[in-house]
Amino acid sequence: MAFRGRLKPNQSLLSLVKRAFASMEVSGGIRFLPVYGQSGSGKTSAALELGTHLPELYVEQLPRHAIEDASSLKNTLEIMSKKGKLRRLVAVVDQYEEVAAQSTSVPSTFVETLSLLDRDRSNLNQILFIWLTTSRDFQNDLAAATSRNQRILVSNDFEIISIDKSGWPSIIQETFQFHNQDKDLSDCEILEMDLQQISDDSVTLGSAIEEVGGRLAQYITALHDLSDYMVVILWPVTDGLRISRVLQFSDPRQGYKLDWNAWYRQLNSEDQNTLPLREYNRARLYFDVRIVPIAAADIHPLCKNLDDDSYIPGKSYLDRFQKTHFISVASGKWSPDSYAPLRERESKRADEARAWYPMVTQRPTHLGKRLATCISQIGLNAVHEETLISSYSKVRADIFIDRTPILPSKIIVELKAYNAENTMPSTIASAIQTTLRRHAQFAGFIPRQ
Repeated sequence: MAFRGRLKPNQSLLSLVKRAFASMEVSGGIRFLPVYGQSGSGKTSAALELGTHLPELYVEQLPRHAIEDASSLKNTLEIMSKKGKLRRLVAVVDQYEEVAAQSTSVPSTFVETLSLLDRDRSNLNQILFIWLTTSRDFQNDLAAATSRNQRILVSNDFEIISIDKSGWPSIIQETFQFHNQDKDLSDCEILEMDLQQISDDSVTLGSAIEEVGGRLAQYITALHDLSDYMVVILWPVTDGLRISRVLQFSDPRQGYKLDWNAWYRQLNSEDQNTLPLREYNRARLYFDVRIVPIAAADIHPLCKNLDDDSYIPGKSYLDRFQKTHFISVASGKWSPDSYAPLRERESKRADEARAWYPMVTQRPTHLGKRLATCISQIGLNAVHEETLISSYSKVRADIFIDRTPILPSKIIVELKAYNAENTMPSTIASAIQTTLRRHAQFAGFIPRQ
């Protein structure tokens, strides 16, 4: 798997490349740089991305036939020159000696071809050839082969040093996301602390990526029980600011799935080091936790006269409620293709809901009861204040929805009726933590305290 750390510059290589082209500006010709690096140290990425960091360069890897035949090499370089559109050329040979039948003759043969190119005063000049190898002895042979034309040798012992280990976790995460439609490693139960440990224990970045790949293979092939439950954290919001604060913890296009990394970043360092994060993440995945904002204006008409159990909201209000993102998720009808972001809309009904909402945040039980009634009236089987019991613990759903035969069939709704002024990132993160702890205990991932 090609890793995505390639966009991170290798400053020592960049410096040497700039020095080589500066030398060619003065004396012309071509230059040759044999580069040593351990397998997985990032040699190929560092070389092939030189053009990203030095836009005046055109970089391409040489095909095998160009390495083995002088006339083929010249034709290849002419094609590269046309592709490069007047940019300077960097031709990369990537560990060819590993497949060469007579690797002992490769250095002298190839360097002799380069010497002929160096003496050629055609328009094919100012080309840097970089040979990547994992063998220090082969690098020495390449350097020694230039003894009759040392001018072309940029350095005889240059070594690619891998990116500092502190940067490996982010590169591994980017690599995985690139190959898996932006999915996070945490969705496969590999957390930041796992990546840090793997990086510390690995010799090279490549071996770290390989170790993560092995763990992913084990995860994918293992049998996982699928929970019968989904947990939806329902968060009423009154304005655009509160909408954005709730949204920062979710992935709306995936049905408002809880964004683990966004929540993790909100934790202080002590919590990051002491909380049972692996178990919390497992609970997030097992219960398919969602955090869904709902506009107060969409529930205000439904929740008048909360003390009157006989109150029946008008059909138009129920129809509007049925079109909310929450009901789409709860009913199993969520479609990313029809997703439209929740936005603040200035209107009389929004103003009225904004004034009403602070008066009911102290009555979350009544609010949950009325919403359960409304959910039932639009065709879903919902009850309020339902206690669910497992072998390990019990949880109380503010609203419990049974949507059999759709899987998962049981929806636990936690209603977070916080005052708008208390809908802060820290408050949201704390509420999520409570939910994860409660359900980790419910599933037996952590013991009850």
